[in-house]
Amino acid sequence: MNYRMVVFVLGRIFLVEAAMMLLPMVCSAIYGEWYMLPAFLLPAVILLLLGLAASLRTPKNTTIYARDGLAIVALVWVLMSAFGALPFVISGEIPAFADAFFEMVSGFTTTGSTILIDVEALSHGALFWRSFSHWVGGMGVLVFAMAVLPMTDGRAMHLMRAEVPGPTCGKLSSKLSDSAKILYGIYFAMTAVEVVFLCAGGMSLYDSLIHSFGTAGTGGFSSRGLSIGAYHSPYFEWVIGIFMLLFGINFNLYYFILMRHFREAFGSEELRAYLGIVLFSTVTIAANILSMVGGVGEAVRTAFFQVSSIITTTGYATADFNLWPTYSRILLLLLMFVGGCAGSTAGGLKISRVIIFFKAARQDLNKMLHTHAVTTIRFEGKPLDEKTLQGVHNYFNVYMLLVMLSTVLVSLDGFDLTTTFTAVITCLNNVGPGMELVGPMGNFSHFSDPVKYLLSFDMLAGRLELYPMLALFAPRLWRSRRTMR
Repeated sequence: MNYRMVVFVLGRIFLVEAAMMLLPMVCSAIYGEWYMLPAFLLPAVILLLLGLAASLRTPKNTTIYARDGLAIVALVWVLMSAFGALPFVISGEIPAFADAFFEMVSGFTTTGSTILIDVEALSHGALFWRSFSHWVGGMGVLVFAMAVLPMTDGRAMHLMRAEVPGPTCGKLSSKLSDSAKILYGIYFAMTAVEVVFLCAGGMSLYDSLIHSFGTAGTGGFSSRGLSIGAYHSPYFEWVIGIFMLLFGINFNLYYFILMRHFREAFGSEELRAYLGIVLFSTVTIAANILSMVGGVGEAVRTAFFQVSSIITTTGYATADFNLWPTYSRILLLLLMFVGGCAGSTAGGLKISRVIIFFKAARQDLNKMLHTHAVTTIRFEGKPLDEKTLQGVHNYFNVYMLLVMLSTVLVSLDGFDLTTTFTAVITCLNNVGPGMELVGPMGNFSHFSDPVKYLLSFDMLAGRLELYPMLALFAPRLWRSRRTMR
């Protein structure tokens, strides 16, 4: 472990978070919420001092090894959430640290689960900070840092691999810093376009920013207690529903479109599967809930919005799907597992892994039927090597073990099976709402503090593809390289 380099990178991230806290301070000042300024200023000053102390001098050895990358990514997300929770505690808007930490972990991991009973009671500055964390966490905290801070490829590749969701991580440009800037350029442009569309429909600029942050990061925090349903606007539902779908697509494909590589973009196997699942789910759920709504148009719109929200793990709601028929609820539960595309801001297992699971199962069946057959699994037109296949299987095994262990531990709080199980699933997959007590009209305030910390761990593990968070508990991670020789 290169401890000095770990501390150096953490210091740089602290400086970034300190700068980010200026935005909610400006928002608070605009709305005359002067009591919120010290709540943001004090953590910002602490972060600034820690950041300067840790990163003022560049270490002699600037190499980031694979183990260092895992440690940095996990520590960055935990510490950013902890410091990000301080404004809520200092202002008294969320006085308990366990609650504030849960809320900020949910924000940065773009989960959207909340302990708040009355969202609209929060100040404008606090709500802005809460939703802005979605926007930063959506593309990745360290990807953001790579876009704004000088960092060589040799120091950054292990960070990007540990943070970017999906079975593999590639570069759009020969330089990782350029790749990060391209990703955030596309991300910023799409967010800005959504803000314009929402403002054009009559939504205030403040609410447009809040909901665009939530859509872009596929997080789902809203400034309204009833989420998007509070507006009773088909226009907003279509705009946000479509943008949720767009942010659930691999951002590499948008780059291909910009480069006029249309065949690579629209020929994506993962994209076709993603859109096919959305189409099938929307049509069948619309038919299933038709008798509960005003007509075919409303059924399609409601079904599309909720399917888009759940498969992209955004978590916005226009209806209480707790009241929907069993088929629709089960299908939405399955979509919580599936998630969006690799390389998007969505959570879940990812479409790419699901496709590989099915292809691997079909290959195993073929080997049983034709023992001498030699078959190769291909994805996106390329053969998959054994290392990638093994990685996908290992990921699923660890994922299921974490689901089972978390469900057993959360059950100690004594809630019903549906609430307990879906609370774990929605946190681990970064979805937001579950079912029953944690449904779209519910919250997580009922759980004990230890369970809130456990679910916070699940949110972080789900966002970081499991291994960085689990590695924190491995003694081998913390040994120096000299000790390991």
